[in-house]
Amino acid sequence: MTVHIGAKPGDIAETVLLPGDPYRARWAAENFLEDAVCVNEVRGMLGFTGSYKGNRVTIHGTGMGMPSTSIYVNELIKDYGAKTLIRIGSAGGMQEHVKVRDVIIAMTASTLSTPSRGIFKELNFAPCADYGLLRAAADAAEAKGTPTHVGGIYSSDVFYDERPDLNEQMVRHGILGVEMEAAELYNLAARHGVRGLAVLTISDHLLTGEALPSEDREKSFGDMVEIALEAAFA
Repeated sequence: MTVHIGAKPGDIAETVLLPGDPYRARWAAENFLEDAVCVNEVRGMLGFTGSYKGNRVTIHGTGMGMPSTSIYVNELIKDYGAKTLIRIGSAGGMQEHVKVRDVIIAMTASTLSTPSRGIFKELNFAPCADYGLLRAAADAAEAKGTPTHVGGIYSSDVFYDERPDLNEQMVRHGILGVEMEAAELYNLAARHGVRGLAVLTISDHLLTGEALPSEDREKSFGDMVEIALEAAFA
């Protein structure tokens, strides 16, 4: 048990999927895991452990933004022994060829700032995914026939962005989409020698203004969850 996770020793699997929304964690556990049980509900941040094709898996919420993600990822790694951590979340599309409901597998995550910046100081560390996971996720997406893009994303530290000039540069430099958590996950995975990946579903688009209604988001996120699970145990 930690300050933010009430699970007992052994309750958390070595493989953890990380949606931001705790209710998405519950939805994913109910729909993709066998014999899922709730192992955490401290502060309403739900976590569930069950099995996928005979492999033990935990699906645990992280909340919104890199500071919240950093708390849960640190505790999952250092206190519960998580070895493979895959973010499953939504992102905003930033390229015309990236469509709503498409999946992004994030190879790198650019950012202005993360909770790890105090460690790196003047160094511009380049957070990136674990290659084995990335390759396995790309293979799983191809096998499913899911429209998928592999490349760089932007992890923003604000939701209500007022930097159109920065967004223009992200688009200009081929960034596929924007979200708020992956860069810190990749930093922590590198620091602690574990595997990290982000598999994201495009829920809205910065260029076109298109967006999925909230009631459609869960149904559109199934491919992302399956890709993440297949990649974890490839």
